[in-house]
Amino acid sequence: MNLTPPVQRIFCIGRNYAKHIEELGHANDGDCVVFMKPASCVVPVGKAIELPREMGSVHHEAEMVVRIGTAGKNIAAANAISHIDALTLGLDLTLRDVQNKLKYKGSPWELAKAFDNAAPLGAWRPVQGVSLTHFEFEFSVNGEIRQRGNSKDMLFPVARQIEILSKTWALIPGDIIFTGTPEGVGPLLVGDKVKLNSLP
Repeated sequence: MNLTPPVQRIFCIGRNYAKHIEELGHANDGDCVVFMKPASCVVPVGKAIELPREMGSVHHEAEMVVRIGTAGKNIAAANAISHIDALTLGLDLTLRDVQNKLKYKGSPWELAKAFDNAAPLGAWRPVQGVSLTHFEFEFSVNGEIRQRGNSKDMLFPVARQIEILSKTWALIPGDIIFTGTPEGVGPLLVGDKVKLNSLP
């Protein structure tokens, strides 16, 4: 299996962990948020992340990321996992001050979410033998754990996310999905050392 095909589209699922919804002061209205980033946002594993300057606070949002390996449209949740060929961990970087202003005006989030280097990724691994419903991970900054999540706490499991997305878009190989972030998001500073780990 080719573990390094080019990324096509980056789909992102927001408001998928209850405690993260709470920490940002949002009400849980029973819906997830869907937004997209261009493929140019990707920062490959091992490459330094260049943070935007003079655009306010840059927040980390650590997430499990899955990749579509088999195309499909109107995919049922019961069949959704068979369309995934690999997974990794990634950061949905967010210009939080910019996002808060956009939310206040009811504007789209692209300026806060789709800037250059806004989607650092880890190394891809085959999905075979991995439980996507009980996948635990953590994120640390300068050796301090900031976020720890488990996919069992998702409000919209990965299979449901694929079902939702494939109703609007025909998913194709190379599409990737950032599946949502747990609580603990916070600012990154220039020079910070970051690390994403999956846990046994």
